[in-house]
Amino acid sequence: MIFKRIAIAAALAGALGAAGSVIAAAEQKVVAIRAGKLIDVEKGAVLRDQIIIVTGERISAVGPSASTRIPAGAEVVDLSSQTVLPGLIDMHTHLTSDAYLNGYNSLGVSDIRSALYAVRAARVTLDAGFTTVRNVGAGGFGDVALRDAINDGDIVGPRMRTSAYALSIKGGHCDNNLLAHDFNYTERGVADGPWAARAKVREMVKFGADVIKVCASGGVLSKGDEPGAAQYTLEELQAIVDEAHKLGRKVAAHAHGATSIKDSIRAGVDSVEHASLIDEEGIKLAKEKGTWLVMDIYNDDFILQEGAKAGMLPESIEKERALGQLQRDNFRKAWQGGARMAFGSDAGVYPHGDNARQFKYMTQYGMSSMQAIQAATIHAADLLGWKDRIGTITVGKYADLIAAPGDVAADASQLTKVSFVMKGGAIIRR
Repeated sequence: MIFKRIAIAAALAGALGAAGSVIAAAEQKVVAIRAGKLIDVEKGAVLRDQIIIVTGERISAVGPSASTRIPAGAEVVDLSSQTVLPGLIDMHTHLTSDAYLNGYNSLGVSDIRSALYAVRAARVTLDAGFTTVRNVGAGGFGDVALRDAINDGDIVGPRMRTSAYALSIKGGHCDNNLLAHDFNYTERGVADGPWAARAKVREMVKFGADVIKVCASGGVLSKGDEPGAAQYTLEELQAIVDEAHKLGRKVAAHAHGATSIKDSIRAGVDSVEHASLIDEEGIKLAKEKGTWLVMDIYNDDFILQEGAKAGMLPESIEKERALGQLQRDNFRKAWQGGARMAFGSDAGVYPHGDNARQFKYMTQYGMSSMQAIQAATIHAADLLGWKDRIGTITVGKYADLIAAPGDVAADASQLTKVSFVMKGGAIIRR
């Protein structure tokens, strides 16, 4: 008798579960988007007069309007005067950072305040058409909390992959060197030596990091170091990469100097960030190893024009003055040399939401507009490890779509004028 009751209960639960699934499927919203132009980033082509059917959070059909049926009851969004393309992806952001709180002004900002600031930064980034970001460096695990809040639907923002604290040598670029020795302060991401570095990777993963960020060289906005100077040794970098890959995490290496770039590539990092002083050997290595370069070539404008007002140290502004144009020239050399490149802007150094301003410089320094768009869509998705989810307008992928007026495939700088944003089937901006 007992077993009979259990069987009846199980059958009833199964029936209710099946019924619930049917009801959920029936309740999925259907949206039909009329696209005057649609950018196929896989083929590097512009398709005209297309229909995109979105069911729930996924793309369920894409095709010419003449042969693609719009389901009865679907909400129709008319973008026939717009160019539609996949949601953009920025591979180097700092959503918890305020561009106008630099240098000593940053010392009064708590981790909690930074995380709350990030709520607004996430929204304006999404409104600007960047439906996915990789956040590479944040205190207090604020980016992890932000990612989780977005995933739980508590706040609105882009899809996120997060690193939490960036790993650094003591006194390095990603340590805090603004306080006197009396405070004896060291950032939580500091680890010296291969085994300490392995332990720090494990700590970041334990508390939610999707990717490991390592500061292999000095930097611009830090005190007392040189961007071109190597910091982590090859042995330390190899330990970090080995541990991260063992735990299923990719590694992004902040590296300005030629030596640190080559050491990072030899160690097996997945991407080199900034790569400002990359030389011919470094470009060749990156191409051979398939290492992605993520070069932020817009923010030089903001640092030189607004840096003093934003509290940046005079030495930081001078470092940028010496480095900015070299980085742009080396971007051209790296692209012409065949290195793989993904879009990354260092948002947070400049105000969030201005990410698309970088497209102007990517096209000025070697890429076509289509190639720059591919760097911010299909190539960034590949580096992120989410090529099966985002980056193209393809059946089965998330309905992350944006639209902008004009022919953005011919002039990617027009992406500063995004007029429509959809993330996971939800219209964010119309």
